[in-house]
Amino acid sequence: MAIRNAAGEEEPLLIEHRRFELLRATSKSSSQLALVGSSVSAIESLDYEIVENELLSQDWRARGGRANVFEYVLLKWTLCFLVGMLSGCVGFFNNIAIENIAGIKFVVTSNMMLANKYMWAFGVFASSNLVLTMFAAVITAYIAPAAAGSGIPEVKAYLNGIDAPEIFSFRTLLVKIVGIINAVSASLHVGKAGPMMHTTACIASLLGQGGSRKYGLTCRWLRYFKNDRDRRDLVTCGAAAGIAAAFRAPIGGVIFVLESLASWWRSALLWRAFFTTAVVAVVLRAFIDFCKSGKCGLFGKGGLIMFDVTAANVAYHVADIPPVIVLGVIGGILGSFYNFLLRKVLRIYNHINEKGPAYKLFLAASVSIFTSCCLFGLPWLASCIPCPGGISEACPSIGRSGNFKKFQCAPDHYNDLASLFFNTNDDTIKNLYSAGTDRVFNKYSILLFFVTSYFLGILSYGIVAPAGLFIPVILTGATYGRLIGMLMGSKSSLDHGLFAVLGSASLLGGSMRMTVSICVILLELTNNLLLLPLVMLVVLISKTVADCFNTSIYDTLIKLKGFPFLQGHAEPYMRQLTVGDVVTGPLHVFNGLEKVGNVVHILKTTGHNGFPVIDEPPFSEIPVLYGLIRRSHLLVLLKKKCFLPSPLSVQVNEFEQLSADDFAKRGSVRHETIYDIVFTAEEMEMFIDLHPFTNTSPYTVVESMSLAKAHILFREVGLRHLLVIPKLPCRSPVVGILTRHDFMFEHANQLYPSLIGGKAKLFQFRKSSVIKMFRSLQ
Repeated sequence: MAIRNAAGEEEPLLIEHRRFELLRATSKSSSQLALVGSSVSAIESLDYEIVENELLSQDWRARGGRANVFEYVLLKWTLCFLVGMLSGCVGFFNNIAIENIAGIKFVVTSNMMLANKYMWAFGVFASSNLVLTMFAAVITAYIAPAAAGSGIPEVKAYLNGIDAPEIFSFRTLLVKIVGIINAVSASLHVGKAGPMMHTTACIASLLGQGGSRKYGLTCRWLRYFKNDRDRRDLVTCGAAAGIAAAFRAPIGGVIFVLESLASWWRSALLWRAFFTTAVVAVVLRAFIDFCKSGKCGLFGKGGLIMFDVTAANVAYHVADIPPVIVLGVIGGILGSFYNFLLRKVLRIYNHINEKGPAYKLFLAASVSIFTSCCLFGLPWLASCIPCPGGISEACPSIGRSGNFKKFQCAPDHYNDLASLFFNTNDDTIKNLYSAGTDRVFNKYSILLFFVTSYFLGILSYGIVAPAGLFIPVILTGATYGRLIGMLMGSKSSLDHGLFAVLGSASLLGGSMRMTVSICVILLELTNNLLLLPLVMLVVLISKTVADCFNTSIYDTLIKLKGFPFLQGHAEPYMRQLTVGDVVTGPLHVFNGLEKVGNVVHILKTTGHNGFPVIDEPPFSEIPVLYGLIRRSHLLVLLKKKCFLPSPLSVQVNEFEQLSADDFAKRGSVRHETIYDIVFTAEEMEMFIDLHPFTNTSPYTVVESMSLAKAHILFREVGLRHLLVIPKLPCRSPVVGILTRHDFMFEHANQLYPSLIGGKAKLFQFRKSSVIKMFRSLQ
């Protein structure tokens, strides 16, 4: 029976069994329940530890040597190639669908406005947005709630070792693709980068499941990836491919995952991630070249193009440094305030969503209608501007994307605010980033658009639909940068397009707290390496300023969802506690030769996933810890009926009845439970030998080790269970088991409120900016 605090261990709960409900009801506040999509679900941890037992050792010996190693390595690279190919195709499909759906909507609305049918134009615009939004909301709410939001917090939690249900299922994949196309085409102030990354992570996870035995879609080679370690690596490559497909930034995708998502990294994984994103870049390049022939409809007007920031050179001087520093400081303040407001809004949205699907859909419809009113109504506040002379671009832009939207203006005039509002997000960013457009936008129009986009980005995220944060933050930051450039006037020689890029960098750094990946992504977006020094400076300043106030947006979302995320550093209060202080009971163990009835009883009455196996006399002179056995392995043994008539009978040959494939982890389907196996009264009195299937080398720590030291070991190795052994030999050979929930602040605060409630609480809630700065340097 496994040692576990009554609520810290992960378990596959069966809702229909009241016994599990009672167990969960008595659990501590840091239980294994988290907000996945729009519902509260039970979560588990992933098993990254390599199991060493007799069965698996014999399997490795039987496989042979170099041939199997070659198969394993070849399979890894083949799957990375497939992930890159599929990610590039899905990225292109998403962009071409959004560009054409949104483009047709804008063209039809503009044609009605040209005919002076303004009310009809608004009706078509608002109703089409509402239909697209509601379609995305309905399929998300009723088919795959886990597809809601950006998906980056879920992927980050998975790469930390948290296995939330349904986040990588086939349903989630389909709803994510269709939902984000509709949500972005509906002119909601949401992005496609986060959902794109979640989509490609789903593709990687599904490929790494080793096929489907149910439908006969599997082969011998795929058995290598039926474990959490290799799937984690493949999902990491998939996440990098998603960023590469969203921004056409292969290097930026790799660095984004390295800096912001992955909890474990090594050089071999870096090579495979780089190869995957390189395949994405080649696929996208091929599709874009094909679309130059005009066979892709409206695609190419905004989607995967490079943003033209400057002409041949970027010229800046020492006098331009102070404005850039101001840009970074204000960007850090705005980014932290953005996170603060988003946290408040999401709490309100959660209360609304808890009331049922009807309330979720009503919230989505309300946001859509409000957004349509803003996008269509606010441009009427702007004055018409005469078209500038000596430009190569058509003015006004009728029936196409561009900087000069006619809207309600007379011929040869344009509405600069409509050029920002009445466009896709990609086209608006292109307009703001464009060089040589210092006189195109009025500063009051830019100010109004900045305020509106700032709050629309906050209000649009959290509805029951796929929605990203990356593009809205880039867009809002670009507007803010333009505004600062206009206010600087002649005091700076920098182009306003360059100010827009720096504004995006500052708001990204202030909200998402990334540095290197932001620089690389923006450089790949703008295709101009000369921007690097200024982008580096503004990102470093904005992140430092924002860290004085709160955490990054993705850490905030992980906290709101309730994921038991393990940070890369130990909290100060952990140094004041030992592992023995946080381990709670009751402690249950199995004997090496255990009665079937006892195994069944314990599996039904506990939700634990790891159980210590102890040999006692007469099998050993004193009680000895033999190892640790997983719940999933016990279920296989019980299902296969590998029983002995009596503890003294001749041992059956388990190796003939079982193979290593029987213990491989299955895909994202409903896993078997103890209630799915039927036993006779005779079988309940029989015995089962656990020795050949027990992991004989589990990680252990002595009970006097500090919780901080155990935290580092647990996270760096990627453990699910950490056995605690006694300091004195006269006691039981095992004291308890640590899981990730024992390292959560809520658990320690519940056990020792007086200790955590003192000075340590200052560190936990991150009130000291100095401490945060030094943590980031560790």
